[in-house]
Amino acid sequence: MSFEVPDELRYLESHEWTTTDSDPVRIGVSDFAQDELGDVVFVELPEVGDEVTGGEPFGVVESIKAVSDLYAPVSGEVVAVNEELFDRPELVNEDPYGGGWMIEVDPDGGEADGLLDADAYNEQIA
Repeated sequence: MSFEVPDELRYLESHEWTTTDSDPVRIGVSDFAQDELGDVVFVELPEVGDEVTGGEPFGVVESIKAVSDLYAPVSGEVVAVNEELFDRPELVNEDPYGGGWMIEVDPDGGEADGLLDADAYNEQIA
């Protein structure tokens, strides 16, 4: 099975993605992650104004299979939360890189350099 892995994004080994070409950056879970999770039924996210730390949990996603922590690819202040996910968590499955985004963060800087590019992430999930 092949999964969508957009070239312009950077990835954590735990399957979260982040934009790097915008400020704030947008964060979500990869196509591979949503497939592994199965049908997402609940998402718990931080509030605007909360701080997240790169490599540390920032929320939880619950599916019919499991409850999984979400890890922040970068550190910074949460400036937006995709509140649509509270009513429609299935957007994570339907559109993981679009309508299924989770949070936007004003990054502290630098950490995106240590993330996987699309090629390295593709190798990891192969």
